[in-house]
Amino acid sequence: MAPIKAVLFDLDDTLWPIVPVIRRAEDILHAWLREQVPDVAARFSIDAMRARRQELMATDPVYQLDLRKLRHAGLVEAFQAAGADVRRVDEAMAVFSRARNDVTPFDDVLPVLKALRARHAVGSVSNGVADLHMIGIAHLFDASVAAHHVGVAKPDAGIFHAACTAIGVPPEQAVYAGDDPLLDVEGAQRAGLQAAWLARPELPLRQLPDHVRPDIVCRDLHDLHAWLQGRQ
Repeated sequence: MAPIKAVLFDLDDTLWPIVPVIRRAEDILHAWLREQVPDVAARFSIDAMRARRQELMATDPVYQLDLRKLRHAGLVEAFQAAGADVRRVDEAMAVFSRARNDVTPFDDVLPVLKALRARHAVGSVSNGVADLHMIGIAHLFDASVAAHHVGVAKPDAGIFHAACTAIGVPPEQAVYAGDDPLLDVEGAQRAGLQAAWLARPELPLRQLPDHVRPDIVCRDLHDLHAWLQGRQ
């Protein structure tokens, strides 16, 4: 079995819980709209804008790869419909982005990432729009690949291969850790990586399909670190 030289991570719901973050960010954005662009806030609720983004996603494949563009397009529509100045959409996006990147990593994340870097390259592969620089942990990663940068999303093998290329290891020398059995585990394995399923007890348990068999099931990153040490 090939040695593991790189450890790649999903971000949302793997390194931090994302649902409360998005809800809070949307609340903060809507509060800003009520104060700064009240006509938009009065006409479009959070739920209405969320529903419209779901509709927009079906109209253009680019929105499935770039959630920033999707949210921007939804806001532009809302501003136009309310007769508001669309030039302020960028301000609204900045408000949302700051709140969306105000995340709190799980307790195991920072110590394990720092420990892993002693023996492995560390990277991230995400379909989302987390900004590791804004979050303040970019220095712990040797490479970070996102769907909106490479033009393909998990579970496509291309995004995993792009990360392996960026980090300088072949797929068989990398392990990918994530919470989604299909996007993360099955996707990584089909791309030639090994895969760790992160089933955190703090989050709602996802069902593991019968045909998906992770190389390891972890409750936290300490389990993953111990598995890697055992392989050495």
